[in-house]
Amino acid sequence: GEQYCWYQCTVSGGREGRDLGAYEVAKAVETLGAGEILLNCIDNDGKGDGFDLDLVSMVSDAVSIPVIASSGAGKPEHFSEVFDNTNAAAALAAGIFHREEVSIESVKTHMIDEGIATRL
Repeated sequence: GEQYCWYQCTVSGGREGRDLGAYEVAKAVETLGAGEILLNCIDNDGKGDGFDLDLVSMVSDAVSIPVIASSGAGKPEHFSEVFDNTNAAAALAAGIFHREEVSIESVKTHMIDEGIATRL
């Protein structure tokens, strides 16, 4: 049989689910005039295993406004992966920099080495 999967929207830091999908919310907020979407995958947050490329791809392909990928970066290569495999306009990380696990400079150097436009 067929199987279906959806990305549920959550609130309260992922502790409460809502009967809304990320795709539907992205389309709706674009229609309502949002200028960009900051897309956080609570399942990947803080794990350092990389961005949820399927989720970022689905949302960034569905809308014409910029999508910022968030949650999951753990090494410089995760940034090039999200740009190589999705239409994300930007990507962010916080914890890996605050905990000094990865330097901002190493991410920028990696991005430049991969030919991805990066502000210095």
